[in-house]
Amino acid sequence: WLVIAVGLVRAYLAKGSYHSLYYSIEKPLKFFQTGALLEEYLLIVKYLPGIVPSSVVLTAFQVMSRVFLTWAVTHSVKEVQTEDSVLLFVVAWTITEIIRYSFYTFSLLNHLPYLIKWARYTLFIVLYPMGVSGELLTIYAALPFVRQSGLYSISLPNKYNFSFDYYTFLILVMISYIPIFPQLYFHMLHQRRKVLSHTEEHKKSE
Repeated sequence: WLVIAVGLVRAYLAKGSYHSLYYSIEKPLKFFQTGALLEEYLLIVKYLPGIVPSSVVLTAFQVMSRVFLTWAVTHSVKEVQTEDSVLLFVVAWTITEIIRYSFYTFSLLNHLPYLIKWARYTLFIVLYPMGVSGELLTIYAALPFVRQSGLYSISLPNKYNFSFDYYTFLILVMISYIPIFPQLYFHMLHQRRKVLSHTEEHKKSE
């Protein structure tokens, strides 16, 4: 994720504009975000449950939604790659992941600076809505192109007697954010109160 951050900064300095910076980090973004599927499986589900203090269901939704945005929307609908909303969620993801992995690394080393702990449980207040806004705006921008091209859609009649409308599916994906995002957000707010209040009490006791 530092690679992506450096790529964004270098591209911005070279172009002098934040528009269409997606192309400068497209490959590492696809690689690292897809790799999060392996992390989800290994760290949270199979081998090390409890090491990562997160809700499995909420974290799985977050990972899957990001992979979906990366491949099924941004990669598949070329027209949205120049949208500013893409940069919005990429920047939010990048900052969030740099902080999150720093938090886990220092925690495993038993030397967690308060600044990183504070950032982990505070900056999400802005970064989560920022990322979700970028994701939803990008899906919304993709809708007319999906409808026009019939991307990933299957029409009747066919030998499988099955139909699928990707345009409608994207709308349902957007609607799914309504019940799930607040759960993730309030879960993090609860964790923030729990972790930071515990830290403050610990400092006072010292």
